[in-house]
Amino acid sequence: MAILLTKTYLPTINPSTRFSFSCIHTAVKPVTNFMKKKFLLILAVGGSTFSFAQSKVSYGFRAGISSAGMRGDAVQSLNDALDFAKDYVSTGSRTGFFTGTYVSLPLGNTFSVEPGLYYAQKGYQLKGSLNVKGVSILAVNAKAQLQLNYVELPLLLKANVGGLQLFAGPQISYLLNADLKASAGALGFNVLSYKLPVTSQFNHWDMGLTGGIGYQFSNGLNMMASYDYGLSKVDAKKNFNAYNRVMKVGIGFNF
Repeated sequence: MAILLTKTYLPTINPSTRFSFSCIHTAVKPVTNFMKKKFLLILAVGGSTFSFAQSKVSYGFRAGISSAGMRGDAVQSLNDALDFAKDYVSTGSRTGFFTGTYVSLPLGNTFSVEPGLYYAQKGYQLKGSLNVKGVSILAVNAKAQLQLNYVELPLLLKANVGGLQLFAGPQISYLLNADLKASAGALGFNVLSYKLPVTSQFNHWDMGLTGGIGYQFSNGLNMMASYDYGLSKVDAKKNFNAYNRVMKVGIGFNF
């Protein structure tokens, strides 16, 4: 049976009992506030999860061609120190390819995060009169190509506006192997073909930045062009200011 506490009965209540009622009221108030905050947090997380679920997570593959080179004020010193090629006439880029896969994690209707895993060819080329590890090549069309093969892990922040995409982010690359390939020809024939493994003379890790532009078609096909800017010195002892630089053009498909 419920008892109505009126002013008539209040004086008869033991003071310790009234104190206990006050304590209960004081304790219940912060608990109530905590439950309100927890409920609002659950609503916010649930809303974010629902919004994320509404945006489709996609994955795909991409492949293309690359034009790689090295830049820095110590590329000449790097060549001499590694005994690659001396008295060369000119340097040029190495044409290669890249291929791999990626996952697109939407952050809304416009932005997404895109981690990827790629195999990529880098390096550069020397032309002219060469001396490679004691093998002299005196020919106008003699050349030596430094072949660097990497596994790349880019993490891109991408903006998509009506199919047009802009992206940029950090990239870490791991050197799988490095070879120096020298060749020379005369009258249309190769008179020398020489390949030397040089992996141990290079830094296995290459930190860098990458960015570019692309376009996503409604049928899943996409196109991109990007530029990789290496931040790590390429030689194993990190003594020379020589860094990887790569331009890429590729096509891909989203599933």
